[in-house]
Amino acid sequence: MVTTTVSDPAACEAPSGPFAHVYVTITDVQASTSASAGNSSSGFVDLTPNLSSAPQQVDLLGEATNHCFLASLGSNVELQAGSYQQFRVLLAPDSAASSISNNPCGAYANCVVLADGSVHDLALSSETKTGIKIPAGQIAGGQFTVAQGKTADLDINFLTCESIVQEGNGTYRLKPVLHAGEVNVTSTSINGTIVSSATHQPLAGGSVIVALEQKDLTGVDRILMTTMADSSGNFSFCPVPSGSYEIVAVGVDGSGVAYSAGVETGVSPGDAAGTIPLVPAGQMATIEGSVTSQNSATPPAGTAADIQLSALQTEGSSGLVITIPMLPAPTSANAGAYLTAPGGNCASNTDCADYSISVPGSYANVGAYTTNGAAFTLAAGAPASYTVDALAYVPQSGGTPDCSKSELQTNQSTTQGSLSATPGSTGMATTLAFTGCQ
Repeated sequence: MVTTTVSDPAACEAPSGPFAHVYVTITDVQASTSASAGNSSSGFVDLTPNLSSAPQQVDLLGEATNHCFLASLGSNVELQAGSYQQFRVLLAPDSAASSISNNPCGAYANCVVLADGSVHDLALSSETKTGIKIPAGQIAGGQFTVAQGKTADLDINFLTCESIVQEGNGTYRLKPVLHAGEVNVTSTSINGTIVSSATHQPLAGGSVIVALEQKDLTGVDRILMTTMADSSGNFSFCPVPSGSYEIVAVGVDGSGVAYSAGVETGVSPGDAAGTIPLVPAGQMATIEGSVTSQNSATPPAGTAADIQLSALQTEGSSGLVITIPMLPAPTSANAGAYLTAPGGNCASNTDCADYSISVPGSYANVGAYTTNGAAFTLAAGAPASYTVDALAYVPQSGGTPDCSKSELQTNQSTTQGSLSATPGSTGMATTLAFTGCQ
């Protein structure tokens, strides 16, 4: 039997980010044992049959229950034993808004409420018909296994901050990023405290984003969850599927001093990460560059693509490649989201987007988890070398990869060879050029 829940330890809630609430109305959750099952496949099984007649509206920035969950979508559903490698989450269309009781979205089924109290439609693409796809690469361990006669608890984690894009016309659109995995309801959390290495105290008046990361199939640590440390420096991730994770924290204090990332490796659910020190590193650095996209016509022409940017940093002799989380802004939840479009600055026959991302100008302070506390080492100072990673998606597709190669990277500067970041300065990255896009 399977119990299905929803969680989201988000980092973009006001005042750190722009949102007071993010409401989604879930109409179904389906599972398949086939990683390649298509939209019309008959192999999906229903994990939440109760939602067909009573869709559930969830505030992704709401208060979690004692067991970390925002909502329980289905309990004790009989499911055939096997390894499930794909999930689909379906959302209600706006036409169903009038049937949702006590609907805070008014005329919408899904919406965002900004810090000023204004309500805005959360535009969907295919999520109402084919659902949000959670592929094997976004399932903890690559699959969700149900043993004969056993009970399993499935948690679906919405990465709210990474899933909402504000478009140029001011509308908000869902570009969903979801992860799933089995959780143990008695031991699901990872918690710790972020401090300054100089004072051994929290970053006074500052802002600290903490990311929970895990290696993907290429060996890069990708962000699975983010949260903000509180004024005492404390943070908690809950629920967390079984496995080994890295904690990566980035912060700026109230006087504008930026800190190198603090990284603790090898942390598992149930572990107390202890104190993670961030090292003062002057001002934040900036990386700027451009992304272009074009289709596969002859001759090719510019076409739009949704782009998600990340800054990657390789740590010392270990070769650990981490994603540096980006601090949210009061006006933008997802600092790495861009949409290419025609413009006078674009190269011939391309759409383009110019980007600017803020990163620490020094290497991370890294320590490995032990029950006695991690010993942290700053392998090198400034400047820090970076790789800009770009993922391309079909606009308004619900997260379908785009272009002949959907991921491009650059670690090169337009002026000085390798791309590096120095506190208070700007590094210019070479252009990321996507081709063969839809």
